[in-house]
Amino acid sequence: MELDIYLDHSHRLSLFFPCILSWFYLQEIKREQKSAQTSRKMDKKGPIKIDTGKQKDQAAMPDARVRQLKDLLIRARVYLSLQATRNNPHFSRELRGRIKEVQRALGDASKDSELGRNAYERLKAMEQTLAKGKQIHDDCAATAKKLRAMLHSTEEQLRVHKRQTMFLTQLTAKTLPKGLHCLPLRLTTEYYTLNSSQQQFPNQEKLEDPQLYHYALFSDNVLAAAVVVNSTVIHSKDPSKHVFHIVTDRLNYVAMRMWFLVNPPGKATVQVQNIEEFTWLNSSYSPVLKQLGSQSMIDYYFRTHRANSDSNLKYRNPKYLSILNHLRFYLPEIFPKLNKVLFLDDDIVVQKDLTALWSLDLKGNVNGAVETCGESFHRFDRYLNFSNPLISKNFDPRACGWAYGMNIFDLAEWKRQNITGVYHSWQKLNHDRQLWKLGTLPPGLITFWKRTYPLDRSWHVLGLGYNPSVGQKDIERASVIHYNGNMKPWLEISIPKYRSYWTRFIDYDHIYLRECNINP
Repeated sequence: MELDIYLDHSHRLSLFFPCILSWFYLQEIKREQKSAQTSRKMDKKGPIKIDTGKQKDQAAMPDARVRQLKDLLIRARVYLSLQATRNNPHFSRELRGRIKEVQRALGDASKDSELGRNAYERLKAMEQTLAKGKQIHDDCAATAKKLRAMLHSTEEQLRVHKRQTMFLTQLTAKTLPKGLHCLPLRLTTEYYTLNSSQQQFPNQEKLEDPQLYHYALFSDNVLAAAVVVNSTVIHSKDPSKHVFHIVTDRLNYVAMRMWFLVNPPGKATVQVQNIEEFTWLNSSYSPVLKQLGSQSMIDYYFRTHRANSDSNLKYRNPKYLSILNHLRFYLPEIFPKLNKVLFLDDDIVVQKDLTALWSLDLKGNVNGAVETCGESFHRFDRYLNFSNPLISKNFDPRACGWAYGMNIFDLAEWKRQNITGVYHSWQKLNHDRQLWKLGTLPPGLITFWKRTYPLDRSWHVLGLGYNPSVGQKDIERASVIHYNGNMKPWLEISIPKYRSYWTRFIDYDHIYLRECNINP
């Protein structure tokens, strides 16, 4: 399954098939060697055939013949590299000609329906030529040695390309597209043309009303925040009862305000705050703020010159240096008069009304979240360092993880159980990153250990930012879908089949989007 996913994602078929086919050829040669011990007769009729055990399945595949042609090309190149072929000029010329014919027949086809009419004839001609090659190459030991060398070389190329792909994917994920850089600049310019009264949001009296439905959204991405708000409002039964509290950084504060001033979300209420205005959030109060500014932390996230810099590369995204990412641990300080808040990440899309979450009985827990223990890599030992006694003595390595991105928080219980204090104590213990290394989920798992109420999985479906195999039915019945991972829907590397769930909540005819050349 991992191989299939990688093939679909990177389109490096030409790298993978040599590895696979070389393995099959080695097995075939071994079988022939074993057979030769009992019988010196070799079948000189018909082409070489690879028994993969899946011939029936391949026949039903829409690209079965394309794959077969590519396999034949690889086999032909193998023969071409062998000494016996080089010693036979006539066969060498014939084989080179067949290779060119098959390459022309293949062209850029990815499905059998895209192949030319003569593809089958080229396939048969190549098989006949390869059958001759089988007669010429009767030194199985030499052939096996050559194939092993090719296999080793190709596997090494594969490792290099996988590392390169991982690095480039991480680089793309960290890079802001030109259009999304243009948009806040354009909005900021327009904001300062407004008079003071035009710069104010309506319905500000609702901001502290505990009877309403309050959302916390921390983001520096204007377009992503717009999708979250728009998708939530569209699916809400009574938008007038929904209040969105958006906190952003100093650079995007004015742009974020301008967007929602000119694009108000119906009857819903919006508040946009600048994190710089939270004077209580300083390094003397917040251990993580002190750590984020340390040179060792900056070196850890930005180093690229060391030999092992690709180790845990996905954990070295500088986004984790942003205090916006850690605001989720300070909800009672941000919303002192509210009882419950629904936290939303900016890479989600809401597909159903969420108001039932506020009436949910969390049974004394602080955090309501969807658990992610369906896979082994979503358990505690994936995120925490259990070789450290502080971790191993306090937590279960097989305990279920849970998802950030859509969480209902009981702020009254939060205060009663002093959750922020728990978070601070663990952050201080992790000053040297020996307990965990990645972002906010590990400290979240620790802080809300035995304080998390499991929500039904349909509330929150994850993986649209990295997994092309998320089930269609799971997506359609989900209240919230989450593009967690590097393939965000606003990036070119997004997974195409999931992109429309996000783009449907953006008006690409909007003047600012057109001016910044932002397209679906």
